[in-house]
Amino acid sequence: MDPMLTIAVRAARTAGDIIVRSMDRVNLLTITPKGRNDFVSEVDRQAEREIIHTLQKAYPTHAFLGEESGRQGPAKTDFVWVIDPLDGTTNFLHGFPQFCVSIALLHRGRIEKGVIYDPLRQELFTAARGAGASLNNRRIRVSKQNGLKGALLGTGFPFKDQRHVEAYLGMMRDLMKDTAGIRRAGSAALDLAYVAAGRLDGFWEIGLKKWDMAAGLLLIQEAGGIVTDLEGKDKYFESGNVLTANPKLHQIMASVIDPHLTEALRYSDNPAGDQSE
Repeated sequence: MDPMLTIAVRAARTAGDIIVRSMDRVNLLTITPKGRNDFVSEVDRQAEREIIHTLQKAYPTHAFLGEESGRQGPAKTDFVWVIDPLDGTTNFLHGFPQFCVSIALLHRGRIEKGVIYDPLRQELFTAARGAGASLNNRRIRVSKQNGLKGALLGTGFPFKDQRHVEAYLGMMRDLMKDTAGIRRAGSAALDLAYVAAGRLDGFWEIGLKKWDMAAGLLLIQEAGGIVTDLEGKDKYFESGNVLTANPKLHQIMASVIDPHLTEALRYSDNPAGDQSE
């Protein structure tokens, strides 16, 4: 395995062990609200510290962007690790078994390595640019679903920011007409990994952060999928909005979503709207 990916996997497994050991004492954890419908626990913080410690030992000149601790490390560096130590904190706090660790490496802003680890199922999704994507060391590909009829889609509700609810509901209403169903499981990183593995045929969401999607987007690209913002452009990090599927289904989903895009959701009309950090 790629040396950098090996270290990232080690860090993700360490964080996963911390998370699993904490599951039987969730009621004793210190939980702090970060914002509307957004929480952080001491497990998130401990897992992130361990991830950064593991990566920093191996790569002391790299920088880190963590969901809980923000930006750390050298100001001028080509390498930045983007970390979500516990994607799906609300699920974890409720004992709902859908959460994961997500780690990605950016080189000059481009995603080069990605790891998503589900510690409950012990499923390890990995990707390196140009080397494909794997689940537990077996190659994965996006699904071959060529239309909405029979498709299973994933999504995330805009529960933190209510400005886009009406637009989102319009998208969901029109997308679900012909599909086999739409799933909202509460961990965007795992949803993206499931698209890469063909478990979901497509996915869209509004208002994600870099740490929610960086690793998952590389997995999908390396598994043969298409990743864009909701306008079909490459401004997903800047806007926080993402649409992904295989090439054929992506085109169909984009055509259904486009009529519901408000000016606030069009990045070109909102160049100052960088929500990614």
